[in-house]
Amino acid sequence: MTAAATLTAAVAITGDNQSQSQAQPAAPSPGGGEGPPLAARLAAYVDGLGYADIDATTLEAVKLRLVDTFGCALAALDEPVVASCYRIARAAGDGKATLIGTRHRVGTEMAAFANGAAIRYYDLNDGYASREVGHPSHFVSVCLAVAEAEGRSVRDVIVAIVAAYEIECRLFDAVSLNARGWDNTTYGVVTAALAAGKLMGLSVKRLTEAVNIALVDHVAMNQTRVQVLSNWKGLADASASRHGVFAAILAREGITGPSPIFEGRFGLNTQVAGEPIVIDTASFGGHGRPFRINDVLVKPYPAQGHTLTAVEAAIRLSGKISDRGAIAKVSVATTQFGYRQTATGPDVWAPATKETADHSMPYIVARALLDGTITNDSYAPERLAAADVRALMAKITIAEDPTLTALYPRQIPNRVVVTLRSGEVLTEQVDDLPGSPRRPLTRADIEAKFWRNVGPRASAAAGKALIQTIWSLEQMTRVEALLDAVAAVRPQ
Repeated sequence: MTAAATLTAAVAITGDNQSQSQAQPAAPSPGGGEGPPLAARLAAYVDGLGYADIDATTLEAVKLRLVDTFGCALAALDEPVVASCYRIARAAGDGKATLIGTRHRVGTEMAAFANGAAIRYYDLNDGYASREVGHPSHFVSVCLAVAEAEGRSVRDVIVAIVAAYEIECRLFDAVSLNARGWDNTTYGVVTAALAAGKLMGLSVKRLTEAVNIALVDHVAMNQTRVQVLSNWKGLADASASRHGVFAAILAREGITGPSPIFEGRFGLNTQVAGEPIVIDTASFGGHGRPFRINDVLVKPYPAQGHTLTAVEAAIRLSGKISDRGAIAKVSVATTQFGYRQTATGPDVWAPATKETADHSMPYIVARALLDGTITNDSYAPERLAAADVRALMAKITIAEDPTLTALYPRQIPNRVVVTLRSGEVLTEQVDDLPGSPRRPLTRADIEAKFWRNVGPRASAAAGKALIQTIWSLEQMTRVEALLDAVAAVRPQ
């Protein structure tokens, strides 16, 4: 189907919601005038995307992200929260979708949920920073689960992954939701519904209904990421994934949702975003235009994205300080978003949970100065309450620097200044890190991160075999074979 044909078909979705669609005028198109609602335009884009649109650079990006994503998930399988999610998925009954790292198959929705929990747990999966910030790699869980359950090919998975990144990142580019108290997973449910629906082979009309259904019932609060952060911080995307898959299942059966879901009188634009979400799908990746999957950040440390350059700066300074007791004070200059998300409120200055600590600039900087690194073990309960880190945090001040804010989102800079008791002042400013869109990681870099994550728990031979399988991903046919290779890395 051509782009023009899919958009024509998209207009027809209004016939399924007579009372709503007839009461509302057609939404304005990005270029002016009237056109299909945003949900229909997103659906038309996803419907029209095919494997022939995936260029070599983008295919390589998919492979790199898969190695990274599987490494993040495998590393987290023994964590109690992830283990609980796996038990819940298995208790819901058998199905056709594999739980990552195992050979157990459960229902599609529950696989998307549980696998998403594993991918996100350590906050090490890749991220995208724009007007909104989030983790598009999370929706690999949706693509794998639905593709396996539907008997789709590995090339279909590749297309769905590229589409998921594109939708998620373009929504993040459009309007910030967190500034108005809503969570980025409100966008994530749209991504999940479209990725799932693409792999189910839904028409533009039914893809649009999947978005309508998913979004009306899953507007998430940003309380998830402020004050005391809980297990839900790592499960919010997983919940959006499950809900998006279910919405696609409903739409496949002909069930409709309210429209226009973005532009309507009580739609997302008015009630949540506070402004029109203006997106020109004609500028999306494909037909020679670059895809957003090439613009994501691959994390080097398990910490909130806006703290990463502060971690690197603190690590560099740590190597210059032989006596940590000689530190008199520490000042951190950050961006406006970094300050708001990681340095405000009493809880980030006295983190009591792992989830709060890995979003706490003062804790992360103090721990990196003390230890010369940040790892998953940095958030062990006994380390959160340790006297040395609490004493050092008391010496830290954090403020926004407008010159750093001006560099965002192209860069996510931080500056750490340590004053020693001797009066000596040590300064490190880091604007960018390897793994950013401007400094992409190589295959060797991604493999090194994979082994840092799973090395102690993994079969070396099986891990190498998995990575080699992914490097030739497009030559595979069966999704099950890929997931079998993943399961072999962690012997049961």
